[in-house]
Amino acid sequence: MANHKSAIKRIRQNKTRALHNKYYAKTMRNAVRKLRALTDKEEAIKLYPSVQKMLDKLAKTNIIHKNKASNLKSKLSLHISKLG
Repeated sequence: MANHKSAIKRIRQNKTRALHNKYYAKTMRNAVRKLRALTDKEEAIKLYPSVQKMLDKLAKTNIIHKNKASNLKSKLSLHISKLG
């Protein structure tokens, strides 16, 4: 266990941040899953900008890697274009 006050505080902060990051990462995964499950092109086109914005924000705050966000956006746009 940590002996310094600053180390104890750092442990508390890390737990809080991990919980915060986990919430937003899970929300993002659910949004991506929801978009992939759509079969209607109109609905998918309406939902895509909000998912794209979410991915960009998470990449900007280093919750996910910028390349992962880019790959997800690319795959989702390809999925939408393939919808009939």
